[in-house]
Amino acid sequence: MMIAIPVNENSAEPSVCVSFGRAPWFLFHSAETSVSHIVANPAANAEGGAGIKAAQFIVDHHANALITFRGGENAAEVLHAADIQIFKAQGSMAKENLTAFAEGKLEKLQSFHAGFHNKQ
Repeated sequence: MMIAIPVNENSAEPSVCVSFGRAPWFLFHSAETSVSHIVANPAANAEGGAGIKAAQFIVDHHANALITFRGGENAAEVLHAADIQIFKAQGSMAKENLTAFAEGKLEKLQSFHAGFHNKQ
């Protein structure tokens, strides 16, 4: 299983970014191998539609799950269409969220906002 998390920095201990679509980086973690890698989010500086572009980026990286604090309705539609489960982040650090996910302690994200539409 591949898990994606929007993060604020490209470091060994990244913090979870509160923004999904405009997060500067995404951490991708393989639950099978416990190997993580961080990739720059190409949607971070998009003029518009950052959430949809970021969601497609997650799909293209073959993620099965996303851990995030929040997300927009349009991005959620893309992720749900690709059968990617969306979980609500609980702590500020990516590592603690990966641990909570592995222990089955994260709840699915149930509400999505309408989007910020060109607002950063």
